[in-house]
Amino acid sequence: MHYIDICVNLDNSQFDRDRADVLTRAWDAGLSGLLLTATNLASTRQAIAWCDSPRLLCTAGVHPHDAADVTGDWVDELEALAGHPAVRAIGETGLDFNRNYSPPEAQLEVFEAQIALATRLAKPLFVHDRDSAGAVYDLLQRAGELPPTVIHCFTGSAHDLDAFLDAGYYIGITGWVADVARGAELRALVPRIPLERLLLETDAPFLRPHNTPASFMTDNALPGRWKRRNEPALLPWVCAEVAHCYGLDVETIAAATRQNAELLFGFTSVH
Repeated sequence: MHYIDICVNLDNSQFDRDRADVLTRAWDAGLSGLLLTATNLASTRQAIAWCDSPRLLCTAGVHPHDAADVTGDWVDELEALAGHPAVRAIGETGLDFNRNYSPPEAQLEVFEAQIALATRLAKPLFVHDRDSAGAVYDLLQRAGELPPTVIHCFTGSAHDLDAFLDAGYYIGITGWVADVARGAELRALVPRIPLERLLLETDAPFLRPHNTPASFMTDNALPGRWKRRNEPALLPWVCAEVAHCYGLDVETIAAATRQNAELLFGFTSVH
C-alpha cells in the first residue's frame, strides 16, 4: 500500500535532530508523498528548499498564528514564492480563535488576502479552522468561486462538516480520530465524508495517533522523550482508524485518499 500525508510540519524544531531519518521512516512505511506545510514566509522558503524529489511538495502561506507578523508587501512576496513548481497550495491559512496568538482582525485580513491569492493563482487553498464559530465558512463563501479547498485537520461539529461538504470542500483527517477521549465525535462523523473528498494527514509532529503500537519506538531505536511526537511514518495508523470508522478495509481508504491527493496536488501516481 501507498499513502500520501497532506500535512507535515517538517520545519518544526522537534525534527531538528533526525529530520533525514524521519523521511527515511516515512518512505519505509509506504508513504509515496508528503505535503510540507508552510506557516509563514520563512517556513515557505525552507519547505521549498526541502522539496528535492517528486515525493516532496509543499504549500506557501501564513498561518493565523503568524498573521500579526506580516509586514510590507508580504502578499507580493508570497505570490513570488508560490510560483515555485514545488508549491501546490496556498496556506496553511485560516482562523484560530482558540488561542488568538494573532488578533482576530489580523487573522481575518491575512486570511482574506490568501483566499484572493489562491483564487488568482488557481492553486488549492489549505485552510485551518479552530473555534471560528463559522467565520471560516462565511469568508470562504463570500469569496465566490474558489479553487479546490481543503479543510485541514477537521475536528468540528456535524453542522460544520455538512456545511463544508455542501460547499464542495475536501476534509483532512488526522490522528485526532484515534484519540480515545477527544476523538469520539469525529469518529462518528467520518463516515459522512464521501471517499472522493477524504484526505489523510499526520499534522506531524502534533496529534500522534493513540493507536500507534508501542513497538514503533523500540523498533526504530527512538528515545523515550519522543514518545508523544508524531511523524509521517505513523500515517498508516490514522488510515487504520479511519477505515474502522467506515467499516472498510485499509487498502480502500489508502487508495482513495492517495488518489485524491494526487488529483489535488499533483503527486506522481504510484502503482
